[in-house]
Amino acid sequence: MAEALQGTKQPDPGGEEEVQEEMAAIHPYFNLPDFTQPSPPSTPASLPSNHHHRCGPSNATKGLFVALLGGGLSAGFVGPFSRMAYQTSQLPSLELLIFRCLFHLPIALLLKFRGDPLLGPPDVRVRAFLHAILNVLSIGCAYSAVQVVPAGNAVTVRKGSSTVCSALLALCLESQGLSGYAWCGLFGSTLGLIIIVGPGLGTLQEGTTGLYTALGYVLAFLGGLALSLGLQIYRSLHFPSCLPTVAFLFGLVGLMVSVPGLFVLQTPMLPQDTLSWSCMVAVGLLALVSFVCVSYAVTKAHPALVCAVLHSEVVVALMLQYYVLYETVAPSDIMGAGVVLGSIAIITAQNFSCDKEGQMEE
Repeated sequence: MAEALQGTKQPDPGGEEEVQEEMAAIHPYFNLPDFTQPSPPSTPASLPSNHHHRCGPSNATKGLFVALLGGGLSAGFVGPFSRMAYQTSQLPSLELLIFRCLFHLPIALLLKFRGDPLLGPPDVRVRAFLHAILNVLSIGCAYSAVQVVPAGNAVTVRKGSSTVCSALLALCLESQGLSGYAWCGLFGSTLGLIIIVGPGLGTLQEGTTGLYTALGYVLAFLGGLALSLGLQIYRSLHFPSCLPTVAFLFGLVGLMVSVPGLFVLQTPMLPQDTLSWSCMVAVGLLALVSFVCVSYAVTKAHPALVCAVLHSEVVVALMLQYYVLYETVAPSDIMGAGVVLGSIAIITAQNFSCDKEGQMEE
């Protein structure tokens, strides 16, 4: 009997603690707070509450502001500067496109420095080239339309068609809906463009001249359609060096298309004065800035809203047309520009939200 008592093991204090820990993990009774101990200070608990109520622009709002300030305003100077270069030295449109594409080629140095392939990853290379082709086609249609219709009307039709086509493509391909305020802004922006271009469409002449004018408007519409398709394709590209890759490919494809076309369809010419050289440099730099800002904005906001905000290009072009080129601006142009600005204000104000969940995650 003594041996049996000696053989029994004494309870281990460490074992009892382990059992209590296991019971606390599986039974809610053991998780009750210990009221005998002082409670921790409540200062850190109040910090998330203040952080929760802090408001700021959402990602869509940031993208729209980038499109407005970097895309629309800079692109508004491209048309008047191109017009000044043409009036001063009679520079052909394809030569301006070549000079514009040259500013995209140095981006290859950035890609080489980062160790990224120049043409993009093999699995998305076809879509990247298609994006570049559509952008070159869009600009080519716009330059061709300017030769047969007024520049302001060509830009207006191109921007309006890109907005409408982007909204339809987003609904059909992505099933991405828009709010009532966004639809109101899109309708107002498109209405403003119609007010600007409407009087010009009502004065089409019959015969050969009217046919060429109608063809110019068709080319402007196709340019907007190609732009909206290019934006949709860019939204489907997901790799780290997406933006510099598509910017380089635009310059590469543009040179491959415009250089043969210049020698076949037009006559190359060198700028004759400092003003023409300055306009060409300004066109290349501003077009590059607009391309980068629009490509960035379309990844943050709805492509239709981005295109609607880019209508500010028409307003800037009309202002430069009046104050710099000393060309007349019709009352319908001023009225349409006011409607466009009001629509842009509605779109940006509706997207300026608190975005609390995103800030809490950050």
